[in-house]
Amino acid sequence: MLRSVLVDESDDRTNRITRSPDGAPLTFEITARSGRARTARMRLPHYEVSTPVFMPVGTQATLKGLTSQQLLDLDCEIVLANTYHVGQRPGGETVAALGGLHNFMNWPRNHLTDSGGFQMVSLAALSEVTEEGVTFVSPHDHTQTLLTPEASIREQNLIGADIIMQLDDVVSSTVSGPRVREAMHRSIRWLDRSIAAHSRPREQNLFAIIQGGLDEGLRRECLKEMIARDTPGYAIGGLSGGEAKDHFWRMVNVCTAELPENKPRYCMGVGYAHDLVVCCALGVDMFDCVYPSRTARFGNALVSDGTLSLRSGACATDNRPIDPDCSCMVCCKYTRSYLHRIAGRTDSAAQLLTYHNIAFQMRVMREIRAAIEEGRFESFVREFILRHRFDQEPGALRGHQNVPVWVIEALEVAGIQL
Repeated sequence: MLRSVLVDESDDRTNRITRSPDGAPLTFEITARSGRARTARMRLPHYEVSTPVFMPVGTQATLKGLTSQQLLDLDCEIVLANTYHVGQRPGGETVAALGGLHNFMNWPRNHLTDSGGFQMVSLAALSEVTEEGVTFVSPHDHTQTLLTPEASIREQNLIGADIIMQLDDVVSSTVSGPRVREAMHRSIRWLDRSIAAHSRPREQNLFAIIQGGLDEGLRRECLKEMIARDTPGYAIGGLSGGEAKDHFWRMVNVCTAELPENKPRYCMGVGYAHDLVVCCALGVDMFDCVYPSRTARFGNALVSDGTLSLRSGACATDNRPIDPDCSCMVCCKYTRSYLHRIAGRTDSAAQLLTYHNIAFQMRVMREIRAAIEEGRFESFVREFILRHRFDQEPGALRGHQNVPVWVIEALEVAGIQL
């Protein structure tokens, strides 16, 4: 069932429905605001998405440990798949012959496909970048593959996702110097080639990706050029790769401050709950990350104040659910003690914890949307941040009530005082 949200007609910016000039199948209707945070209805070919939204990652057309039906049960509205990996196995032609990714995966709602550009970082030892494209040595059979902007778009046109991404020149967020400038300018040129190669603009939405590393000047230069191309939406790329969080939030802020108000903004690779809250406050609409499912395979559950290691001896005789605030199937049926016995050791544990972790992400996003719509986002953010333990940042500089300084400063820019 599609959600219905009242639109504030007192501000004509909230009533603006966006379609790209070429008739791309996306409408983006802002429904509520709180400072820079906003909720919206994003209508895509297969389903209406309520934003801000977290997109689970099914890299190889599957989310490890979960079925498509379970993703529906969790009310996921859009799932990410990776063009490079799906293109390698089984291949875009095969997926197209089987009715496209939706039929192939038995997923009736929306898909977003990454372009394959991230593999320039994750498979850096197996890749070489030139102006033509990036040459990969397959980790499966060691054959060479040249991925060009045109080839990436062709694969994504065959795969058939609702949102597709340009091929960008991705460098690690810890890299600086001339290589970052080169990658930014090349990403602009590759966007032009991606647009020219896109054969299904009335069925699939091509998003541009903002690059520029940790250099505000390069980010602004890239923003100007990418915005001029007027794509249906924009992604903030090249972050969440190990850079200091103080740099991370400042680059997100530079981008959201200049990206068009009436188009969706997607911050790639963000999945920690406190990052989601901070980035929503800065005006981001879409997120994806493998973190919830990956950390589940190591026996970790996401909970309201951070993470819970089910392998810890403290859970051995604990008959409570993972999270008393969670109503997911796992929290209703299994105790910490039981999960302690199997966590990190069995496939069933990974499946159960993945289910819970995705349920947790969906709940956080619902709570964010409800807080914005009900005019209590600032108080929600304060309560959420002040109870969070920030497990992932043991060495971060701390400020008020042990909250990392970068969080305090980012929220102040967003107009929220802790």
